[in-house]
Amino acid sequence: MSDSNFTKNALAQSMKNLMRGRPFEKISVSDICVECGINRKSFYYHFRDKYDLVNWIFYVGFIGEMDMSSYQTGWDWVEDICRYFYREKDFYRVALKIEGQNSFRDYFMEITAPVASLFLQDVLPSKEEESFFVTFVLDAFLAALVRWLSGGYDHEMDADEFTSRMKEILHRVGDTIPE
Repeated sequence: MSDSNFTKNALAQSMKNLMRGRPFEKISVSDICVECGINRKSFYYHFRDKYDLVNWIFYVGFIGEMDMSSYQTGWDWVEDICRYFYREKDFYRVALKIEGQNSFRDYFMEITAPVASLFLQDVLPSKEEESFFVTFVLDAFLAALVRWLSGGYDHEMDADEFTSRMKEILHRVGDTIPE
């Protein structure tokens, strides 16, 4: 592993450790550097700010490892995201609650919209309405992820149960909506 990747991964681990114990807004770049044992200059050499670090963690951990050829359907992709978030739930429970400019939610929407669009293309009513439908689906998915990872449902669910329940309700709702 190159020195650059070693430093980035060390900063990422420090951020994850800090996010287990305190809200994101209470974590400073100085806190991350102290936890990691590096100086601020090194942090800023690799990342613009702590938001950039959080986004990099997702990109390297999920997007960078994603193999589009392994997904037969959009559900395969959704299940993969859910399994990844569940494995890293302590981190994403906090990351998904970050609000404001440069939030992880905005980054998630931006980075996943092209993939969602690809999987939704066969069910979209028209190309002109693609942006609305992709945004709607991702907004709903994000809201469900936040509630799930925060323990907001009637019982704890692993990723497979969560995605199974999403499929079930979407099929039921789809069967009841008139044209």
